[in-house]
Amino acid sequence: MQNSAINVERTYTMNKNLIVIVGPTAIGKTSLSIQLAQHFKCEIISADSRQFYKEMQIGTAVPSEKELSEVKHHCIQHKSIAETYSVGDFEKEAIARLDRLFATHNYAILIGGSGLYIDAVTKGLDLFPEVAINIREKIRQAYTTDGIEYLQKQLRELDPVYFQKVDIQNPHRMMRALEVSMSSGLPYSSFITDTKKKRSFTSTIIGIMADREVIYDRINKRVDIMMEQGLVDEVTTLLPYKKMNALNTVGYKELFKYLENEIDLDTAIAEIKKNTRRFAKRQLTWFQKNDNIQWFDYKEDVSKIIPYIKKGQDF
Repeated sequence: MQNSAINVERTYTMNKNLIVIVGPTAIGKTSLSIQLAQHFKCEIISADSRQFYKEMQIGTAVPSEKELSEVKHHCIQHKSIAETYSVGDFEKEAIARLDRLFATHNYAILIGGSGLYIDAVTKGLDLFPEVAINIREKIRQAYTTDGIEYLQKQLRELDPVYFQKVDIQNPHRMMRALEVSMSSGLPYSSFITDTKKKRSFTSTIIGIMADREVIYDRINKRVDIMMEQGLVDEVTTLLPYKKMNALNTVGYKELFKYLENEIDLDTAIAEIKKNTRRFAKRQLTWFQKNDNIQWFDYKEDVSKIIPYIKKGQDF
């Protein structure tokens, strides 16, 4: 089977270094990435799957205009919520951009809290069969009608192995697994090989960490800032499109309920904070399984991180 995402012959010189910055939401990844990009004179690719969409700015904590002007960024607000954009599409685009960046730079930076998207670039994705459009539409319609319980029930029946591994509160992951399972007649887990692809660069992965209380406090404060910046107004403009997959995410789905008078504003804000904290916990669970990540405290000075990167570890 041909890899539809990447099938390009390259010369593997391994003299190019991708600096990967990961960690939970609100931990300070953006600030660190800019400092490192300025030091290594390189550009940044975002692997934050929520920041791809141009209609979503406040609720996804897109870097400020000042931050974006300090260093060239890629894959930020370059898609519309009306477009279909998968992790496979991102893998293909990110690798193509890295090929261009490494033609003139020795370093590039990949930053994000979306573990699957980070892995797509550093390790590559497994090969999956094509999904039938009618099956995809059927699953999405059933989810709209019957909710996340439908996805959980179907996945438990069709692929109990993957059901035990996946975040069953993440509808996107479960829908993807069901699409593949129903289209192929085989469990989604049967296509997962965990085989790492060769890349034409070395990945040095930096993780930013803090005590749980600090992370939760930073999340709560970020949500308060988002509200002050006008998150309710942003979500109001998107209310007609609330059923689009990109908008089924923390910060938006809670305020949709508020705008439709299902809950009051204080409850919506409390739910955003709670669900964001849960999201951060899932992020940490994902990243802590990766032994190649070198963790630093969120207060660590960048001058202490730079020497580690310059060692050029080859994972």
